[in-house]
Amino acid sequence: MADIILEMKSITKEFPGVKALDNVNLVVERGEIHALIGENGAGKSTLMNVLSGTYPAGSYTGEIYYNGELCQFKTLKDSEAKGIVIIHQELALIPLLTIGENMFLGNEKKNKFGHIDWDLTNNEAEKHMSQVGLHESAQTLIKDIGTGKQQLVEIAKAFSKNVKLLILDEPTSSLNDEDAKMLLDLLIEFKKNGLTSIIITHKLNEIIYCADKATIIRDGSTIETLVKGVDEFSEDRIIKGMVGRPMDDRYPSRVHNVRPEIGLEVKHWTVHHPLYHEKIVDNDISFNVHKGEVVGFSGLQGAGRTELAMSIFGKSYGTNISGELYLDGKKVDLKTPEQAIQHKLAYVTEDRKTNGLILGETIRFNTTLARLDKVCDKGIVDETAEKKAAEDMTEAMGTKTPSIEQKVGNLSGGNQQKALLGKWMFTEPDVLILDEPTRGIDVGAKYDIYCLINKMVDEGKSVIMISSEMPELIGMCDRIYVMNEGELKGELDAKEATQERIMSFIISADK
Repeated sequence: MADIILEMKSITKEFPGVKALDNVNLVVERGEIHALIGENGAGKSTLMNVLSGTYPAGSYTGEIYYNGELCQFKTLKDSEAKGIVIIHQELALIPLLTIGENMFLGNEKKNKFGHIDWDLTNNEAEKHMSQVGLHESAQTLIKDIGTGKQQLVEIAKAFSKNVKLLILDEPTSSLNDEDAKMLLDLLIEFKKNGLTSIIITHKLNEIIYCADKATIIRDGSTIETLVKGVDEFSEDRIIKGMVGRPMDDRYPSRVHNVRPEIGLEVKHWTVHHPLYHEKIVDNDISFNVHKGEVVGFSGLQGAGRTELAMSIFGKSYGTNISGELYLDGKKVDLKTPEQAIQHKLAYVTEDRKTNGLILGETIRFNTTLARLDKVCDKGIVDETAEKKAAEDMTEAMGTKTPSIEQKVGNLSGGNQQKALLGKWMFTEPDVLILDEPTRGIDVGAKYDIYCLINKMVDEGKSVIMISSEMPELIGMCDRIYVMNEGELKGELDAKEATQERIMSFIISADK
């Protein structure tokens, strides 16, 4: 008989005007890794917020049974007291506090006098850090460790709470391939020791690698649960369940019509670190992008791709920047992002939630931010023009929203990304730099973004696409540049590009 640790029955959760969950059922067995899959907005995170008490009992209907006991969690602390710990996509760590301070924040280790016992705090922290393979001093500041190690701190924090059921929401979205695999291997190791995990991820290869079962949610309803070793457990099968149909081609077809004119050319571009001026982040970079062309930039995390893009976009990153920049064959000196926008150059950041959008504001407000002059009359915003602009861009991008007055923070990840693209397409760019344009969004939303990219180049625009997903670059680009440690190491035509060839450039550069 199955040893069930968690059963969620007929969970229904409504927000004003939206039924986020509609009679969702989930059964998780003890000691398994259970994947929760669905498109952006399907209800995955909402379901886990119900489980954890973030959405308290009474704000939803349905029943939660944990270890056979009916539970009605009112707060996050209620669920944590039972050993259920959730780690959200946005890590809840304070950069200027130490690892030890972060690990016991709100649960401080105190002596008999009521004062914090720092020796006990740091010793306990390092004990739990060793459980997750993190070998740092507990007195290290969070800001001084990378994202991969910060994710381990969150898991160590879960162990400090005596975790029995670990929930991870997009745990690898900000990690490189090496750190992501280390994290998944860690989950598999925890499983051997009896820990149960629920993982939410859009990276289907990770599900195939580590999960025992996968429950698919679509439009707020449970579709099916696939079992490894019993059901077909492939990416194609999972996608069919997610989107309701087979996706024979992940990348939309495009007639490659690269024009002879060069939209953007960069010559001998060198960028120094903004704080450590002696450190060269990008060294003597030269490349070009034709009109009607998608050019990809591949490389490991830290290769310098984002820094290159930002420095080109009005020197918004770096210092002591040297080199030459040409738009439509004319040499330009773009000292600010405003000047870059005026010259029809746009940069879509990889971090839409922090640097790309104002989450607490509406789609209407966000859409026109980068070119307010287009909807202003004598310095005053024309609300009628602003509304029309937002409606036009929302329709053009295919953003799913009840209204342009919807706050961007309430949109799914895929629709946030479309809103961000709409913001920059409103500036009418000729050259568009897309930095990780499909990070953290599902396969259906990715396909929509790819179609928008194809539409841009069909109109003769030049597109630069930075991506950590090599299949994406191979599927979408006309040419691919490979970067490593701030230098260009190779250039490939899409027809000859393979993951092996791209990696060969990186590996040879490391020797």
